[in-house]
Amino acid sequence: MRIGELSAASGVPLPTVKYYLRENLLPAGERTARNQADYSPEHLARLRLVRALVEVGGLSVADTRRVLEAADNPGLPLDDVLGEAHQAVTNRPTPSRPEPSWSGARDLVRQTAQARGWRVEGETPALDRAADAAAAVLSMDVPELIPLLDVYAEAAEGLAEREVAAVMSMGEQADIVRGVVVGTVLGEELLSALRLLAQRSVTLKLLVPDAEDASEPGADAA
Repeated sequence: MRIGELSAASGVPLPTVKYYLRENLLPAGERTARNQADYSPEHLARLRLVRALVEVGGLSVADTRRVLEAADNPGLPLDDVLGEAHQAVTNRPTPSRPEPSWSGARDLVRQTAQARGWRVEGETPALDRAADAAAAVLSMDVPELIPLLDVYAEAAEGLAEREVAAVMSMGEQADIVRGVVVGTVLGEELLSALRLLAQRSVTLKLLVPDAEDASEPGADAA
């Protein structure tokens, strides 16, 4: 297919497709003339992946390139690919980290993880990101939320076990790598959105228990 067809099939605007090509996020097509190239179904799949990582996952172009380079390296251990995906997801502006309160929050997160038998590397960015959130909670004097750390950990562990099992069942190494990248980056966004939906639903059931559920078929019928 030509580049215009690639744009139409993917739903990605033509200028954006060209931008991804310039940034080496999308491999060049097979040159057929001086200003023409053909693109394969593999290009279409790659373009959809790039769009998802950038537009839905919120990754920068630089982080997207790093993740894709890791995924494209057949000699790179799967754990390193996962590490690149984690780094990309957590590569956000760093909030202020006043000592010693932040270190105390980090220790609390580490203790929670260790109590569940998790293997936590000392320099993993997810540990610092969790500490940022825990430190903010501790600074706001809302002790009712502190026990939820164990609840979050339990939920996260169960989800991680299911995610890893699903990815490892894909069989081929290339499919597993793609599953790791997609599951890590897009799963982050999906989980956050579903949690918000669930919070809203639970709140409505508690505060307005007799209200008609607008999600039920025919709820809007006169």
